[in-house]
Amino acid sequence: MSTAAPSNAMPGDALDATQYRRLVVVLGILGALGPMTIDTYLPALPRLAQNLDATASQAQLTLSAMMMGLGLGQLVFGPLSDAVGRRRPLLWGLIGHAVASVICGLAPTITVLLAGRLLQGLASASIAVASQAMIRDLFRGMRAAELLSRLALITGMAPILAPLVGSGLLTFTSWRGVFAVLATAAVLIGFLVRGHLAETLPPPRRIPATVGGTAAAYRRVLSDRLFLAVVLVAAMVFTALFAYVSGSSFVMQGVFRLSPQVFGVVFASMSLGLSLSSQFNPRLVRRIGPVRGLLTGLLVITIGALAMLLLAQFRVGGLAGFLVPMLVVMMGLGLALPNAPAVALHRHGANAGTAAALLGAAQFAMGGIVTPVVGALDDGTSRPIPLVILSAALVALVVMLASQKQLRAESYD
Repeated sequence: MSTAAPSNAMPGDALDATQYRRLVVVLGILGALGPMTIDTYLPALPRLAQNLDATASQAQLTLSAMMMGLGLGQLVFGPLSDAVGRRRPLLWGLIGHAVASVICGLAPTITVLLAGRLLQGLASASIAVASQAMIRDLFRGMRAAELLSRLALITGMAPILAPLVGSGLLTFTSWRGVFAVLATAAVLIGFLVRGHLAETLPPPRRIPATVGGTAAAYRRVLSDRLFLAVVLVAAMVFTALFAYVSGSSFVMQGVFRLSPQVFGVVFASMSLGLSLSSQFNPRLVRRIGPVRGLLTGLLVITIGALAMLLLAQFRVGGLAGFLVPMLVVMMGLGLALPNAPAVALHRHGANAGTAAALLGAAQFAMGGIVTPVVGALDDGTSRPIPLVILSAALVALVVMLASQKQLRAESYD
């Protein structure tokens, strides 16, 4: 495994201010499609379950199906993007996303909806892995972490706007209308990518898509123990995020009796904490680096989750006792989410697509696993969400502390 010297110039360094801003906007919108696909229909989950004669756990499985598709699909599309470039998988993914959204919107049963969500996840995997690999094609280290933080200003708006859009749509249409909006969004973003996003992986740098070449790429990446450690940390961060995403609608509407419209506003307010803290991250990274930035985020998540669990256990604070510490958790996520991929992908510029695929697969697989876990732990209180978040944060902290010697030996300039 070879690591480029920190002094080597990266292609992204040649971008002027206008090109950089355009890159941030287009990649940010691509990154926002995933959260929009997940969060827009969260306010509709209870109605969806009722309309399709499904249980709450079955409705939550529609989140798991998409997460599993996102995870498994990246294992295929990662090496493919290393072979054919980044733009084509992006466009294929957007077309697939639009088709899958139509299937979901027309689903007559929960089984068909689950299949549509799985297909939607597979299509989204192509989008996610190609856009992540584009960032590593152009930047590395602290510059990559800074770009990811800029992108988070746009992607962070998606969880803020998505439930508001979803709850607004429910005032004049059913949950099926949500998927019609998602299909339209995928088509429009496809036109944006085609007109404003250049290829970042030129043919001389591509790796042929052969079975042997793909296996060799996976062997190179999987032999890096530090990469695997940071991937586990990133997966635990996603576990914390999706514990909240998957359980929030049932806790806030079921336990605290909020309407879908009020839930949308509250969910958006929580997401604002993530977006704001992610904008502080570039300054933090310039001062202490992405590794310590990631560690800081994990500590903040742990403090917030512990406070939330104690308040829930002793039934103190009501809705405020859930929301205030959850806001602290979201601020920690705003620091951890952009730094985790920057640290993980740092050593694998030559196999950025494959490394991004493994990273994304682990993250979204854990997102898919944690969704039914939160549902299974349901006890009529808000306890399951902070319990899962705290457990994930503690695992991530232990792994980070165990890897400190290797992490300190890396240069992230």
